Amino acid sequence: MYENMTFENIMDRCLSRVSDSVDKREGSVIYDAIAPAAAELAIMYIELGTIMDRAFPDTAADVDLTKKAQERGVFRQPATFAVRKGYFENAQGGGFEVPIGTRFSGGDINYTVTERIAAGQFKLTAETAGTVGNVYFGTLFPIDFVDGLASATLADVLIPGEDEESDDSLRERYFATLKSQAFGGNIADYKKKVELLQGVGAVKVIPVWNGGGTVKIILLDSEWGVPSSELVESVQADIDPVGHQGEGLGIAPIGHVVTVSGVTGVTIDVSFTLTFASGVTWESVQTEVQAAIQNYFEDLAKVWADSESLIVRVSQIETKILNVEGVIDITGTTINGGTANISLDADSIPVLGVVTNGAS
Repeated sequence: MYENMTFENIMDRCLSRVSDSVDKREGSVIYDAIAPAAAELAIMYIELGTIMDRAFPDTAADVDLTKKAQERGVFRQPATFAVRKGYFENAQGGGFEVPIGTRFSGGDINYTVTERIAAGQFKLTAETAGTVGNVYFGTLFPIDFVDGLASATLADVLIPGEDEESDDSLRERYFATLKSQAFGGNIADYKKKVELLQGVGAVKVIPVWNGGGTVKIILLDSEWGVPSSELVESVQADIDPVGHQGEGLGIAPIGHVVTVSGVTGVTIDVSFTLTFASGVTWESVQTEVQAAIQNYFEDLAKVWADSESLIVRVSQIETKILNVEGVIDITGTTINGGTANISLDADSIPVLGVVTNGAS
């Protein structure tokens, strides 16, 4: 907006107001008198441009965007703590009862035992917020002494930890409030509130799915995968607690009976025959090829909530694989044994199964 308000342009404008009968060359008295003020004005215009960017949601960032979004009741989501499942055994291999509150370490993150699931199985909550709590799997090392404990293993991610909401995500939610008004249990209201719950990545809202007043909500977890039963139960309790449904004790308004379920994962096996560049083998690129297909499936999952249904396309799989360095051609691609694209149900996402190269 103020790109033309440079030191040189400001000087030219100021000197143009001085009579030509006066020496206005650089180094003259009048030039040297005006130059400091012109420099300060140039700096002011630079700062003014920055302030204008900070004032509007399409260019604001960090704290400025947080404050701007709050004007419409949209709040940046803080980082949350992962909830994991741990397995504990005594010297005889039986389930070990760990005291609630016992602390363990694994993968540079500390975890605290918070709830018993079954004999030798407990929920642990990461002490560090964010997705870092979802990463480690394997042996846990006790921070507190536990007499009789022989082994401890960190396993399933029950409720994924999430990082603090990014600027892009917050900005998107801000503008969404301008496009669709959330009100009193309409679809926009359910989506807005449920997607803010810990561990939830996206939702589909199906109104009147089982008669008047009924609502079905289907979830993806925040890692764009099939949610755990614990996450589904947690979200159900927050929206419309079982045993008190329709009473308005959760997010759902009075009279709405809400059923929460997780998205269904459909296993997709992929087979093909690859041609490699010189010196490249299937073993050397297998991990990258599988990651390429997995990234495609995650991209599909990210648009699931706004799509009637997903289609797993052979051509897209081939394109992703051909982008892997060292792969120069692909033939004979099949998914689940066939050459046709696979259309999934409205409540389903693809889950990568077995990946096979026919010419290993």
